[in-house]
Amino acid sequence: MLYIGIDLGTSAVKLLLMDGEGAIKNIVSKEYPLEFPQPGWSQQNPEDWKKAVLEGIPELLAGFDASQVAGIGAGGQMHGLVVLDKDDKVIRPAILWNDGRTAKQVDYLNETVGREKLSRLTANIAFAGFTAPKILWMKENEPELFGKIAKIILPKDYINYILTGVHCTDYSDASGMLLLDVEHKCWSKEMLDLCGISESQMPRLFESHNKVGTLLPEIARQLSLPENVIVCAGAGDNAAAAVGTGTVGEGVCNISLGTSGTVFISSERFGVDPHNALHAFAHADGHYHLMGCILSAASCNKWLMEDIFKTSDYAAEQADIIPDKLGNNHVYFLPYLMGERSPINDTNARGTFTGLTMDTSRADLVQAVLEGVAFAIRDSFEVARTLGVPIRRSKICGGGAKSPLWTTIMANVLNIQLEVPESEQGPGMGGAMLAMVACGLYPSVADACEKLVRTAETISPDPVIAARYEVRYQQFKEIYPAMKNLFAILK
Repeated sequence: MLYIGIDLGTSAVKLLLMDGEGAIKNIVSKEYPLEFPQPGWSQQNPEDWKKAVLEGIPELLAGFDASQVAGIGAGGQMHGLVVLDKDDKVIRPAILWNDGRTAKQVDYLNETVGREKLSRLTANIAFAGFTAPKILWMKENEPELFGKIAKIILPKDYINYILTGVHCTDYSDASGMLLLDVEHKCWSKEMLDLCGISESQMPRLFESHNKVGTLLPEIARQLSLPENVIVCAGAGDNAAAAVGTGTVGEGVCNISLGTSGTVFISSERFGVDPHNALHAFAHADGHYHLMGCILSAASCNKWLMEDIFKTSDYAAEQADIIPDKLGNNHVYFLPYLMGERSPINDTNARGTFTGLTMDTSRADLVQAVLEGVAFAIRDSFEVARTLGVPIRRSKICGGGAKSPLWTTIMANVLNIQLEVPESEQGPGMGGAMLAMVACGLYPSVADACEKLVRTAETISPDPVIAARYEVRYQQFKEIYPAMKNLFAILK
């Protein structure tokens, strides 16, 4: 049998066709536009996601026996606010995970409602990217549209609705809304009341590997698929990517270098970072995880290469960065191009180059960007270590992990071994694996991971380079605190 994985990303949807043994048969990618109507704002039209998926699946199945497709699972960008009216029509463009318009609402939630109360109700505090602050923003700034809301769902859940007609979400994705009681896996009535919404406006909750429905007859006909194809609840992109890399069980870590960057630590027990610098979310394997998220990771490198240097030859730009240069760069980069989440939670933070001199080269800037993202990832590692979580090795995935230089920098900045999966297809692969569990091919997510996930390469730190990076990281840590007050007035 065959299984379709959907990776609903920020710039494109990536569709993956996979058999039950883990062999990837085909991949199709469909891009869609991203809107920045004001500085710091980020939104998309959900109809563009729908069009991309419904056009992409027939392309994905071209040359294959569509009758062999048994299940579909999606991993998707988290936190996006998708609002539907009573006729299930999209009311406004989806406000995305990297949107920074909600600083006022975040301050209200954290300072007036209070961090302690939020953490007690949802296991997390408010961040600008989370869904609840966006709902409050819409209530205050678009009251007429707010009054039309019949259903609130997340991006990948809109695709599941299009496929099945079911308003659903899973616990991992719902954890990032600031509306879910994560520990008890139910909607928090107090948080819903605080946002002026009701449980009837929320989707039904499922475990990621649960079946939510089968294809609507008209969708099955349009896609030339059987109507009995099972659609599972799927997961937030980071939880789905964690499944795709085998990051399940107690204390297993995954780093994702995608548009954003994440540190994902799986756990079989519920736990909360008392400082709330790391998110405490449900995991797609039925358990829990801690996660640190930086808003700009591979997107920083893309910005420098394509927008500033006007090139797409990433490898050529990295060619001059030899091992002797690692840990010896005099230029530092703060990767806060969209503000920042973990661990500083500052929508005012901005990207900076520090330490420029007359002999600074183009390669120095490239290296500084790669190192700045690695240092920001380490910030979340340091928080995890204060919680007594020993991280001696980690899996690594995402577009940035395709760069041997960047993975080498990451291994040495973190001073741990990094495992590169044999098949690195992130949320799409995780989505397909969740669909396999929903279809009964594997009894659990852990069993699917044990059978299907293999390591292609292990990257070990060099003690000399790691020691140099230790010095550089301690210096990097001083830059943001020195500039924090300045960022607040540079608007």
